[in-house]
Amino acid sequence: MEVILREDIETLGGRGQVVKVAAGYARNYLLPKRLAVPATASNKKIVEQERQAALRRDAKEKGAAEELAKLLATVTLSTTQRAGEQDVLFGSVTAKDINELLEKAGYTIDRRKILLEAPVKTLGEHKIAIRLFKDVIAQVTLQVNKEEESA
Repeated sequence: MEVILREDIETLGGRGQVVKVAAGYARNYLLPKRLAVPATASNKKIVEQERQAALRRDAKEKGAAEELAKLLATVTLSTTQRAGEQDVLFGSVTAKDINELLEKAGYTIDRRKILLEAPVKTLGEHKIAIRLFKDVIAQVTLQVNKEEESA
């Protein structure tokens, strides 16, 4: 069965693309979830209009993301953590912690967009990547300082 995708689906294709799928997959999954429509002439026109609107919206969002990336490039986040003798943290700085620091600095960003391969476990300066849009990634500087121990 041929269907027109209304959303990008990783295993099938992109929005507006005509793909051939099994009838059961289309009937039971793609069509009820409104991820695709049957490939008819009228649906092709409607999906093409939706695709053009989505392209305009994506261009607008990408421009806003690039502006935000320029702002974030100048941001330095600072935190104090307890650390041991070799400047290794007792805990770690996670994406959630970085998100909280960003919110204190006045930036509201979804914490799932913060790209950390592993939590930060050492003192010093670290570069943190944040995916703002599909291909717009901002770099934020994170300064981790040692917490002064009180006697």
